[in-house]
Amino acid sequence: MAGIFRGWTSEQKHVLAASFLGWSLDAFDYFLLVFVLKDIAAEFKTGITEVSLAILLTLAMRPVGAFLFGRAADRWGRRPVLMVDVALYSVLEFASGFSPNLTTLIVLRALYGVAMGGEWGVGASLTMESIPPQARGFASGLLQSGYPAGYFLASIVYGVLFQYIGWRGMFMVGVVPALLLLYIRQTVPESPGFNRTLAATSGRTLEVLRRNWRLGIYAVILMTAFNLFSHGSQDIYPTFLQVERKLSPHVVSLIAIIYNIGAICGGVLFGSLSERFGRRACIVAAAIFSLIVTPLWAFAPATVLLAVGAFLMQFAVQGAWGIIPVHLNELSPDGARGTFPGFVYQLGNLFASVNATLQTGLAAALGGNYAVALVVVVAPVALIIVIVTILGSEAKGTPFAARAAS
Repeated sequence: MAGIFRGWTSEQKHVLAASFLGWSLDAFDYFLLVFVLKDIAAEFKTGITEVSLAILLTLAMRPVGAFLFGRAADRWGRRPVLMVDVALYSVLEFASGFSPNLTTLIVLRALYGVAMGGEWGVGASLTMESIPPQARGFASGLLQSGYPAGYFLASIVYGVLFQYIGWRGMFMVGVVPALLLLYIRQTVPESPGFNRTLAATSGRTLEVLRRNWRLGIYAVILMTAFNLFSHGSQDIYPTFLQVERKLSPHVVSLIAIIYNIGAICGGVLFGSLSERFGRRACIVAAAIFSLIVTPLWAFAPATVLLAVGAFLMQFAVQGAWGIIPVHLNELSPDGARGTFPGFVYQLGNLFASVNATLQTGLAAALGGNYAVALVVVVAPVALIIVIVTILGSEAKGTPFAARAAS
């Protein structure tokens, strides 16, 4: 590990740490909801499918945040926009705990989706433009592992605190990420790849996006499949364990911790391997591996085997995802790196946002068979990822700061 950071400046290490924490704590706030769907449904006297609309709208609103915060980052810089974004999603998470009814909660989760949508693209561009080029694969895997790391933290909070604080208290704990503002303000510099001269050119971002519309369409298709891959394997998995397998909150929490450890390991490993074997080859390998472990993940007869399958599935899913931050940033056109990666990622989220409602509705139609609902989504999109990735291109190792200044 020490060798990976050889030659890094203190500022570069702080940038990676801040971006990792920003995405981890954002994911932490998001995943608190997936553990308490049935509890919210019980309090508001409605069904789980109706409550899952909050997840749908969170995902659907993320492209709005990616575009607005991305444009702001391309105009005024990555660092100040990241700080505003972290503050906003923390406040909205805290406010969710005071929702008097389901409608209010859904509105707050939609607004939270705007803030959540802004964090990933800004943090990823700040990181990729700041670190040594040869470390991008590792940094990409580590940065994307912030997502399962946030899920991991949410799993612990659910297992330890839920019985004492309930679902409202879970959301109130979500204000903790606001503390990250102090760290960013004191230690994180602006990206060296952010060019203030180009940023001052009115409308440049939109112009760049228009010129690269074919690349944009390809990236949105890829990210739609990726988001179905991730959310299809994660969002209702705790509900599957609770409702179909009848497992206790403690066991559900333990399994979630196990599979998020797998996700973190997969993200870092495949991200690092992509530096040697290429971005597309490693994405394809991870997606194929997910197909191999799908039966164990969804249909294992024993709880221990189910946990093993969940570990391996998230190792594969987040292994593929670990390459996405660097892959999208390297493909991104100059002048729009604050906007392009996050916007196409979150547009993919928009098209995949129906996942939770689709899976819970399908499970209900099948008499509570969540296992089939999980597999019907995840297996096909894994195949789609393999095909779309093979048909695409990559720009491994492309220089950022030099291109931005040219």
